[in-house]
Amino acid sequence: MKSYKARGIVLGTVKYGDSSMVAQLLTDVGGRRSYMVQGIRSSHGRGSKAALFQPLFALEFEGLESSRTDLDRFKEVHAGIVLRSIPFDVRKSTVALFIAEVLYRLIRESEPNRMLFDFVWGSVGALDTIDEGVANFHLWFLANLSRFLGFSPGNRYMRDAYFDMREGLFTLSPQQGHAVMSIDKAEILRDLLECDVQCLGEIGLNRHQRVEFLDTMLEYYSYHLDSIHSVRSTKILREVF
Repeated sequence: MKSYKARGIVLGTVKYGDSSMVAQLLTDVGGRRSYMVQGIRSSHGRGSKAALFQPLFALEFEGLESSRTDLDRFKEVHAGIVLRSIPFDVRKSTVALFIAEVLYRLIRESEPNRMLFDFVWGSVGALDTIDEGVANFHLWFLANLSRFLGFSPGNRYMRDAYFDMREGLFTLSPQQGHAVMSIDKAEILRDLLECDVQCLGEIGLNRHQRVEFLDTMLEYYSYHLDSIHSVRSTKILREVF
């Protein structure tokens, strides 16, 4: 087997047999890849492997590329970012679950996309370290993820503008029949795109505004990526935030 060193973000896992699982990772060297993880329930080192493969956990590893199957394996694997709050903060773990599921549903390419990967990797570290604005993080992530998926707003924000979701443009005169974000939501989108992640607490949104803006962003995504409809963790987000 050919070996390679890489970093990866856990998107999801599926149990395989009695003591193994298949993990889906977004990697820096090969886009989305599948890995067989064996011995996660063995008596030797019980639980140590399983603990690494939680949604959105960041890993550094040496992989083994199989010539016979689409499943790679790990020669060595350890935490790439030592998470100090995400596993223990229900708000952050809920956001992590949502982001991991969004990426799991949307990212299918097995080709490296270093800019996308670096954005996700940096987002994991940011979510783990921020103290303020956690309730806005998933909205910030969706707004900025669109830059790397090819449908971020195509022009600059204008005061009192709407946002045409079909055309992907801020506009003062929305076209009849087009789905648009209201003036208030277009301004929130602008704020999230321009806001440094460490300043998310300065965007003052109440619970109702967050729920409505999330629904609108999912509608915007649906114009470009049908699989956004299958994201199920949005229900948990609405309950927590």
